[in-house]
Amino acid sequence: MKKIIPALVAIVLIILVAAVCFGTKLLDKYSYSKEYADLDEYFEIDGEEDTAIILQDERLADRALLRDGEYYLTLETVHKYFNTRFYEDQGEGLLLYTTPTEIMTAQIGADVYTVSGGAGDDQEVRTETREYPLSFYEGEVLYLAIDYVKEYTNFSYEAFTGPNRLQIYTQWDDRTVADVTKDTQVRFQGGIKSDILEDVSKGDTLTVLEEMEKWSKVKTEDAIIGYVENKRLTDQRTESQEPVTDYVEPEYTSLTRDHKICLAWHQVMSPAANSTLSSVLEGTAGINVISPTWMSLNGSDGQFDNIGSFEYVEAAHNRGLEVWALVDNLREGVDSYQVLSSTTNRARLIDGLVTSAKGLGIDGINIDFEQLTPETGEHFVQFLRELSIPCRKNGIVLSVDNYVPMGNTDYYNRTEQGIVADYVIIMGYDEHWSGSEEAGSVASIDYVEHGIQKTVEEVPSHKVINGIPLYTRVWKTKGSEVSSDAVGMGSAEAFLSKHGVQAVWDEATCQNYGEFEQDGALYQVWLEDEQSIEVKLNVMRNYDLAGVAAWKLTLEKPSVWNVIDAYVNGD
Repeated sequence: MKKIIPALVAIVLIILVAAVCFGTKLLDKYSYSKEYADLDEYFEIDGEEDTAIILQDERLADRALLRDGEYYLTLETVHKYFNTRFYEDQGEGLLLYTTPTEIMTAQIGADVYTVSGGAGDDQEVRTETREYPLSFYEGEVLYLAIDYVKEYTNFSYEAFTGPNRLQIYTQWDDRTVADVTKDTQVRFQGGIKSDILEDVSKGDTLTVLEEMEKWSKVKTEDAIIGYVENKRLTDQRTESQEPVTDYVEPEYTSLTRDHKICLAWHQVMSPAANSTLSSVLEGTAGINVISPTWMSLNGSDGQFDNIGSFEYVEAAHNRGLEVWALVDNLREGVDSYQVLSSTTNRARLIDGLVTSAKGLGIDGINIDFEQLTPETGEHFVQFLRELSIPCRKNGIVLSVDNYVPMGNTDYYNRTEQGIVADYVIIMGYDEHWSGSEEAGSVASIDYVEHGIQKTVEEVPSHKVINGIPLYTRVWKTKGSEVSSDAVGMGSAEAFLSKHGVQAVWDEATCQNYGEFEQDGALYQVWLEDEQSIEVKLNVMRNYDLAGVAAWKLTLEKPSVWNVIDAYVNGD
């Protein structure tokens, strides 16, 4: 018996120890963690000024700064999520914002800015001051005060500290919410062992972002996103949010006409050539706008040559034609980036253009800036914004020539052009050009329609004018060498006729096509004529475009004007 009792005691002790261990494991398994997450780590806070951004219900990788009581966003963040019209001039250290009527200009780091409208003598200037720097550089990164951004952008924000974070809304859709049934915790992940992000109390309302079997992803009223058990939530419902309308986007009024535009470009190479207006218009029909190539940048500081003639304008007006003078950047030695990336140079150019337009009495300005680099794109668009202000104020139509959208030309920002300019003109030709490695059509129908389709995806069709060629190319291919000459419609037909070739209609390009071989070379011509132009115009009808533009006068066959006139005046 004495031997049995110690054994029993040992067994009981072992059982008790095992029970305690089992109970401890059981308790550990089913008990809630009381560990709190480090919120600085959760929000990836790096320093006292660093601030997290929650946009709608998503925490962004982008960061903000809290400095001297004011929150700042990077220009990149502002462009990406809020407003693309804030413009940085790095060379002159300026921050600009442009509306339909005014330009706000601030020296980076300053709390004061000027407000100007118009150009030249029309310019009206006033000064505004804020209680904080509007912007500053941190290294090479430009930061903008969120309150200044908000003056021109419709969004709401709420700031929290401990740690620093901004809750920002740009949309106010219906949301799902639920009430907390008893005091509980919002956890980092869905599980009782996950670290606690924040305590919530009975009666608190949480936004429900995603509902799972036992847990829901939620957002607290102070913008912490985590997980709560479903059994702690009740009265799930949909709530409507009150939209914020602190800022109403101003209307960019346009000088569009109530009729179809038929623009013809008149290449004027010298002052004496202005006298040819009457002769180049002889036999034409349907034209209501003429665009003489009068102005050309002559350097990189915003200066330009102008061979415009008041007598030319008067003669055109007497014929019932508007005059939209063209300005180009095609002269050798012109650095378009240097012109357009400088606020001083842009202002000089704009003042000159508007002064010239008013002095000559012209009706519009046609911007033909070609071969721009991707780095120049944002500066080109800013130039158009700024130019549109005095044009709008003085009743000067602003039109902009654009390539057919092929490859990487997004930096021309046709969407913004379609807002600030009156007309966006597609140069619907040069599908194959002098530098092409293979022979081909100047403007096949698929190429033309692609240009129209892609452009009207970005620009309202009532602002889109499609340019057509009054010329074609005679191609010569010998071995690996490909060359071509640009010729007028009549010259192309005469070339084929001279060599006994009867052109045949090609359904793929919707052009009459002819070819022949001579001296080991293949000659090919895709004709532009009444038939090819009519097909293009029919496509333009289908897209309800604003009109047609033709490059260039003197290259056409007289009979093609009947087709163009029917499009302009026959619909």
